[in-house]
Amino acid sequence: MKTMLMCLLGAAVAFAGTGPVRTGADRILDSHIHLIKGKRIGLVTNHTALRSDGVHLADALASRKDVTLAALFGPEHGVRGDAPDGRTIRDTVDASTGVPVYSLYGSVNKPTPEMLKGVDVLMYDIQDVGARFYTYISTMFLAMEAAAEQGIPIIVLDRPNPITGVRCEGPMRVDSLKTFVGWAPMPTAHGLTVGELAEAANREGWLKDGMKAKLTVVPMEGWKRSMWYDQTGLRWVKPSPNMSTLATAVVYPGLCIIEGLNVSEGRGTERPFETFGAPWMNGEAVAKLLNDQGLPGVRFSAAKFTPREIPFTASRPKYQDRECSGVSVTVTDRNAFEPVRTGVAVVWALHRLHPDSLKFRDRGFDRLMGTPAARERIVRGEGYQDIVKDWRNGMDSFAAVRKAVMLYGDK
Repeated sequence: MKTMLMCLLGAAVAFAGTGPVRTGADRILDSHIHLIKGKRIGLVTNHTALRSDGVHLADALASRKDVTLAALFGPEHGVRGDAPDGRTIRDTVDASTGVPVYSLYGSVNKPTPEMLKGVDVLMYDIQDVGARFYTYISTMFLAMEAAAEQGIPIIVLDRPNPITGVRCEGPMRVDSLKTFVGWAPMPTAHGLTVGELAEAANREGWLKDGMKAKLTVVPMEGWKRSMWYDQTGLRWVKPSPNMSTLATAVVYPGLCIIEGLNVSEGRGTERPFETFGAPWMNGEAVAKLLNDQGLPGVRFSAAKFTPREIPFTASRPKYQDRECSGVSVTVTDRNAFEPVRTGVAVVWALHRLHPDSLKFRDRGFDRLMGTPAARERIVRGEGYQDIVKDWRNGMDSFAAVRKAVMLYGDK
């Protein structure tokens, strides 16, 4: 099995136009209306839940007489997507629909029985980006658990994996590092849609005590596993404040691990995850060492940047208002690029050139990697190529999981 994930996350904030793919959000109100007709709906959602007509699903549901939108549940960044990364979300009332909003990011990550009181069906519609540590899928798994505990059916409205559903890459998450940024035992880049992930959670016993939710996935029409998001023709809205451009998404599955270091991952700049650096770093030397590795589909260049506070996007970024010497990452071929391998190579290069300055942040790096092995081997001075080889056995075992839940074939 190939272990590469060539990653690219559909366009930017603009609309891509009408295309052949219809999402679960489009289909639920026509061919699948029987699933919710006459029901009180609890909707786990955010600003990405747009239908092909540009109307948010919550607004579409609230305008109908044959269903009742009873409650909204917001993940990280909130129902309307206007909270910065990591900011606690509070319960409120949605200004557009007048429906109560319950936060699932903060002290409570899972719908409580009180929140679900009066809800007949729980529904999930959020755009994922295809990486294990993107917290929206953790929210989905916990919503499935809550629904199962209360005997409430849950419907997952499927959307594309923007970086294709073909390739996977990265180490499997070990059991001791199960956290909100690594809920399920899968590789860094999983190669599944949210609907397929929900099916896997039920099939593989990922939910609490192996329980199974009363799950229905409303599949897409017209989606093929080989599609990048910019090939679907769907409208695109950045799924989180720092995931605004195509180039950002391309590197995210690998460069996000820099969050676990005392190195800026570029938050507070116009190019988060495409830029990294620190005041103590020699950007020119790091870029040269990385270019010397011949990593496929990517080149590196020295860059200087100063992270700033950006309202609603970057709150208290690392090295705020301090100039950083760093590296700019440019993907030259998305079909050859291997983001997780590249990310590990970056950390290896930083340790090789700055062993006394580079610090791993508590267990943050391990949580993002899903295993302590990468950090331990880098600290011992081993090569990143050996680290990549380590995760291939886990990748092979996950291939069987993927094949069993694929809703759109294996091509």
